[in-house]
Amino acid sequence: MQGSTFWQGQWKSLLTIVAVFLLCFYLPIEQLQQWPRLHAAFWNALYLVRWYAQEHVILCLVPAFFIAGAIAVFLSQEAVMKYLGAEAPKALAYGVAAVSGTILAVCSCTVLPLFASIYRRGAGLGPAIAFLYSGPAINVLAIILTARVLGLSLGIARAIGAILFSVVIGLIMQALFPSPVTAPAATTAPLVSDEPPRPLWQQVIFFAVLVGILVFANWAQPTTDAPLWQAIALGKWWLTGFLALILSGLLVYWYQLSPSKVLLVVSVTAVLAWRFASVPLVAFSAGIVGLGWLTSTSRGDAKAWFESTWEYAQQILPLLLLGVLIAGALLGRPGSEALIPSQWITQAVGGNSILANFVAAIAGAFMYFATLTEVPILQGLLANGMGQGPALALLLAGPALSLPNMLVIRQIIGWRKTMTYVALVVLMATLSGIGYGYFWG
Repeated sequence: MQGSTFWQGQWKSLLTIVAVFLLCFYLPIEQLQQWPRLHAAFWNALYLVRWYAQEHVILCLVPAFFIAGAIAVFLSQEAVMKYLGAEAPKALAYGVAAVSGTILAVCSCTVLPLFASIYRRGAGLGPAIAFLYSGPAINVLAIILTARVLGLSLGIARAIGAILFSVVIGLIMQALFPSPVTAPAATTAPLVSDEPPRPLWQQVIFFAVLVGILVFANWAQPTTDAPLWQAIALGKWWLTGFLALILSGLLVYWYQLSPSKVLLVVSVTAVLAWRFASVPLVAFSAGIVGLGWLTSTSRGDAKAWFESTWEYAQQILPLLLLGVLIAGALLGRPGSEALIPSQWITQAVGGNSILANFVAAIAGAFMYFATLTEVPILQGLLANGMGQGPALALLLAGPALSLPNMLVIRQIIGWRKTMTYVALVVLMATLSGIGYGYFWG
């Protein structure tokens, strides 16, 4: 009887293991050369996941995990409830969530640990969804780049549409899935300190430094000649290093980390920054490892910060990499096709028909766009006959969604809410594209 009960609970796992084994056993490696498109899909998946690991995991995701862990440990639930909770004034909650993207130059995957953290700290579903959409969609540099490369009207339409989308979709999600006032069940590390909450100004400075490191480390070279953006691009690593020094001081004076340990990490990172000046990723990686070592070997809130960060990494990173592999196999990478020919997409989004806008929104929702990469991709599509309406539809759906993004959101809020959110983004992107194409196409 006991054995029967065991197998009733394990048969799905057994079937999965058998299916994966049979797939590996009969994997047609020798035949790949005979099927060029399948061969291309296989290698595109590997190339895309390598590119993602090189360009985004260390610079984007790991700092985002640390910020998410800090939110879970250091940011009081009362503060989250006050500004983003279900009972917070709507103008305040959605205003804060909607403008967050102007600060965070993140992609649809980097925003996920931040979304998970504020949602589990008590943010209402509506404001949390508004933050989830606005984080990657409302990027000041991306808006400027869109206007510069694709045209002023498309840049303005993208900015207005993204802000409205975040608020409207958040309000609809909140209405469809009313959330209780109490925070959702969380699996993050609990607060272990009995000290009173730190003053709000200290929390603001601490999180501003963390967000600043994330933003400047990922600041891309702009195509605009504006002096401000060019100056930031040239001095991004100096700004990142300066903020890292401030963070080191905060960890010592406010969070009581060992001064000798912090000094050791700062010294090693500085030496590596000087020795490998042409490869700043080396020093940045050393700083990340050092922060992990400092927090994991400390006590109290600092250790809880590391444990929460590690939990988010375990939960989110495997699904993201799996999603990137699948996206690469289906859609390829810029300049290289996979299972789905790019010609099909180009032909489907020509003109400004309802179908063209819908296809553009769907394609954008499942494709993965790194920050700012959607602009040159769209430039190529427009040159091949893509309509102005579908271009806006893809701009409004693409940066905020991706297949890896959906897999992780599902784990946080469930399939029903995830599918509703995706459907709302696709629907509103389609309608916006139709309207824009009608008047300006």
